[in-house]
Amino acid sequence: MSNVANGCERERETPKPSESPTRRRALEWLCVTLGGVGALLLGVPVVGFFLRPLIRRDADVWRDVGPMDAFPAGATVKVTFLNPDPLPWAGLAARTAAWVRRTSSDDFVAFGAYCTHVGCPVRWDTGAALFLCPCHGGAFSGDGTVAAGPPPRPLPMHGIRVRGGRVEVRTRAIQAALGARRSRGDE
Repeated sequence: MSNVANGCERERETPKPSESPTRRRALEWLCVTLGGVGALLLGVPVVGFFLRPLIRRDADVWRDVGPMDAFPAGATVKVTFLNPDPLPWAGLAARTAAWVRRTSSDDFVAFGAYCTHVGCPVRWDTGAALFLCPCHGGAFSGDGTVAAGPPPRPLPMHGIRVRGGRVEVRTRAIQAALGARRSRGDE
């Protein structure tokens, strides 16, 4: 009997044509390169996010909010102006606000318009002489100090000046304004 009939003879496997080493190396190089480019594209914004506060400080910007005559003595008036660092797609959200009070003929004071608790917009109640936050019952006295509720800090104060008969408010990014400690700024 032959070995073929018994099934003892093993069929020799012929080697299949495989990828050449140069093609394999090219594909490995391509995968590593594309992975590196992808990691770089994702990593640069993340690194930039963490390094930005160390490299660039948000600049304060003076915004014109109106003529002196628009602010009667003793009255608290809400003014809106362009955020100092608006995003191109922000639309109406690129505008922010402040409360301006004329304390004497040439003296003004400006308070932030957002509660220091969660950032809800506050409103001025003339009868109660309080800034009231509608979100969690926060209240601020007429001088911006916390009168009631959960706000952890007083309302931030903006620098304010008069130039050429027009009132200007010094602004900063909303996040910086909410986290800032109370300061009068440059007059």
